[in-house]
Amino acid sequence: MRDTPLDPGSNPRPGDSYVQSFARGLEVIRSFNAQAPQQTLTGVATATGLTRAGARRILLTLQTLGYVASDGRLFQLTPRILDLGFAYLSSMPIWDLAEPEMEALVDQVHESCSAAVLDGSDIVYVLRVHTHKIMTTNLGVGSRLPAFWTSLGRTLLAALPEDELRQRLAATPRRAFTPKTALDDGALLARIAEARVQGWCLVDQELEEGLISIAAPLKNRAGRTIAALNISGQANRTDVRALRDELRPALQRTAQRISRLLAARRA
Repeated sequence: MRDTPLDPGSNPRPGDSYVQSFARGLEVIRSFNAQAPQQTLTGVATATGLTRAGARRILLTLQTLGYVASDGRLFQLTPRILDLGFAYLSSMPIWDLAEPEMEALVDQVHESCSAAVLDGSDIVYVLRVHTHKIMTTNLGVGSRLPAFWTSLGRTLLAALPEDELRQRLAATPRRAFTPKTALDDGALLARIAEARVQGWCLVDQELEEGLISIAAPLKNRAGRTIAALNISGQANRTDVRALRDELRPALQRTAQRISRLLAARRA
């Protein structure tokens, strides 16, 4: 009997194909973040909705495996937890192919370059090449941003079927990050449709004041968008016209080269 694929947006229930204890372990791992890098047992239980006994069993299991350390009162993740993320990165040959191309692009345009994939209504950064200029954002591999208000996100969302796009939009919370943030469904869908037609997407200070970026899709051998590539800069030194007219061609050429390399690897 074949397993039924799990819809990432569904609300799964325990059953033959759902291991509840494993899911709870992942919730414990996700409870640690920049706001809570160290937690007590009670803190973990509260953050995850587990009993103290259940949280304790999971934390001690993770500690035995080397993913969690404790001083007897506070728990924190260890560097070994990075193995879980690097397993994904190392399984995808695109990132080895993309990095030298991205470095060459940064050398050419003197702006930071990023690659990201879509996960629900977020983008997740999988590769970053920084310019030497100081950026107001502190993003690294694994960082998440809301897809609907980023150039990377709109580029990735533009590849979705219309019904799936609307479902994700309906499930996405809205808040005005800046005075330029588009919140209306019609405006957001129109900007994503524009990105689909023109093959690139520019976002001007919708997520952070002063931050502008432009993105293009990365496609596999079948022509399916599997990631996106962008360059970003500060509005006080790189205006929208320069980003669109001067830097966009270099970005698109880089994205096309990476896509051709990926196709040649039969990925």
